[in-house]
Amino acid sequence: MRREIHNWYSPSLGKDMPVVVYGHYGFALLMVPTAAADYLEYERFQLIEAMRPWIEAGKLKVYSVNSINTESWLNNEMAGEHKAIRHNQFNEYIYNEVIPFIRNSSSHDTPIYISGASFGALHSMNLFLKRPDLINGVIAMSGVYELTEYTKGYWDEQVYYNSPMHYMPNLTDHNILEQIRRSHHIHILTGSGPYEDPTSSGRFAKILYDKGINYNLDVWGEEWPHDWNTWKAMFPHYLEHKL
Repeated sequence: MRREIHNWYSPSLGKDMPVVVYGHYGFALLMVPTAAADYLEYERFQLIEAMRPWIEAGKLKVYSVNSINTESWLNNEMAGEHKAIRHNQFNEYIYNEVIPFIRNSSSHDTPIYISGASFGALHSMNLFLKRPDLINGVIAMSGVYELTEYTKGYWDEQVYYNSPMHYMPNLTDHNILEQIRRSHHIHILTGSGPYEDPTSSGRFAKILYDKGINYNLDVWGEEWPHDWNTWKAMFPHYLEHKL
């Protein structure tokens, strides 16, 4: 399995940001880390190894980026408004730097899907819904889709616009809605075991349903907790049967 690490100075974030790439061909899968983790997290916890057969067969090429959550919502020393600003800078980094990097290293016709677990699921869903012209679909595992779960009571317009559970019911832009509706890959996955919140996934799925958006909600049983063994089982299942 080919593995390359790329690094560049990000104008959006004002710092060097590494990206690790696995594979040589196939659709592009952009991975967003959980919570305070880094770009190698999915490798350390063996999710990349679980995807090895598809990567080596040229069915997908994985791009994993760094998180900046410790510079925003997980940083208890920052003011809420500054956390929101940093969150938006991360969004711009993905849209203006990472997506063009993926295009340049694959092709302009290559589908790009985005995925993450836990806090990474919220980021992935949010990034897809805001720019469905750039990202073709999402696989969100064990997420909650209310940013207020992480803001410690802080609320402003930028929290609203990065919280899918809040802004999606009020989204009326026909062009954006139609782009979202054209995606055949909106997958909301969750277990029902310890520390999972399947009711959050169900509430968010209902919002998509009310907007006429096709999605796949898959709630696994109580033997599947909020943990890596769950995600290592979920992802190969979706590569085999859904993508």
